[in-house]
Amino acid sequence: MMAGARAHARWEIKMAGNLLGSRKRVLVLLLLTVPIVMGGLVFADQLGSTIPDILGGKKAYSPAFYSNGIFIVSILIGLGAGLITGCIGAGGGFIIAPALMSAGIKGILAVGTDLFHIFAKAIMGSIIHRKLGNVSVPLAVVFLIGAIGGATAGGLVNRVLYELNPVLSDAFITTIYALMLGFLGCYAMLDFLKARRATAAGEASVGGHGGGGEVAELGGLPKKLQAVVIPPMVKFDFDFTPGGRRISWVFLVLSGGLVGLAAGIMGVGGGFLTFPIFVYMLGVSSMTTVGTDIFQIVFTAGYASISQYAIYGFIFYTLAMGMLLGSLLGIQIGAMVTKVVPEITIRGFYAMAVLAGFVNRFFALPAKLGEMGVISISKGMGATLETIGIWAFFIVIAGFGIWVIGTFFKNIGQLRGEGEHA
Repeated sequence: MMAGARAHARWEIKMAGNLLGSRKRVLVLLLLTVPIVMGGLVFADQLGSTIPDILGGKKAYSPAFYSNGIFIVSILIGLGAGLITGCIGAGGGFIIAPALMSAGIKGILAVGTDLFHIFAKAIMGSIIHRKLGNVSVPLAVVFLIGAIGGATAGGLVNRVLYELNPVLSDAFITTIYALMLGFLGCYAMLDFLKARRATAAGEASVGGHGGGGEVAELGGLPKKLQAVVIPPMVKFDFDFTPGGRRISWVFLVLSGGLVGLAAGIMGVGGGFLTFPIFVYMLGVSSMTTVGTDIFQIVFTAGYASISQYAIYGFIFYTLAMGMLLGSLLGIQIGAMVTKVVPEITIRGFYAMAVLAGFVNRFFALPAKLGEMGVISISKGMGATLETIGIWAFFIVIAGFGIWVIGTFFKNIGQLRGEGEHA
């Protein structure tokens, strides 16, 4: 999962640099914000109570959709996620849904908005990476069969739960995020402590944007799965192995279904799952995995965001646009800061950020379970726990953001000199 997050982050860093390096693309992004800002200034009162009914009648769509204040908040959320992605070299998207939910956005709307934000970013990035030679189209096509099915199931689960009880929907999404972030956070903290001990012992430290070298030898599980012959067999990795490798379509479809289900439920691109599944289970080379993963995200996130959320009124376009702008800027600042900050420090911040997301969702859960009558807890106690989780989360993320931006301006002369010599 860590390797997948890092591989996807490296792609986001390159994509952000290419987008912001083009005046035409920057102009297009700015023009897209004009309707949002003008709508917030001129038509907020008239549209605030009308459009939500048109777009599926979902109460999750609050009139804040037309507020310039929430647009600014979305930019800050995107900036925080971008700083984590750029500085740490691992995907920062895990903070977006918890941040939106902490800001009062319904879980299902946070998921749909995050998916649309990922799709917009991926489609723009895919144009830049259209000449990638490490995209295996046969792998991607068969994988997408399962991913589309999984995304459909994930979106359906979220919508059914929301129709039954919006609180149940929030509790479900909160639980999924708490489990995922808890596991990833503990792993990241152990990885940080191990790296700190290694650094103290004088061992070389791996760069924050590195990792994920080519896998030369197949492990036991990939060998067993590739030995299973259930036609048709999909061939790949001709550039890395004489004669290439092959895997049954069944395993690709099942893998795609798992990744699509995670994307549909959590509002993520699925890259953190695709990498370990492809490399360590199916035996696909890491180079092919990265290119194919980027390719599939465009279709998986696009399909899920539009067919499972947009047409039902579960996408907060103001937030999606603001997060896109903020993340592009944050990624660039974060990536430059890595040149002047010890890698061990970066690992520590990553572990803290993930654990802050876990604490945020874990402390939000009792209030939701109490509201549904699953556990006995007073509203005051539930609200207090949720407030603690929100403050802990935003203090850590804001502290990290202030530190990164401060480090950037403090070393801007050195960074500018490096850029001129690059």
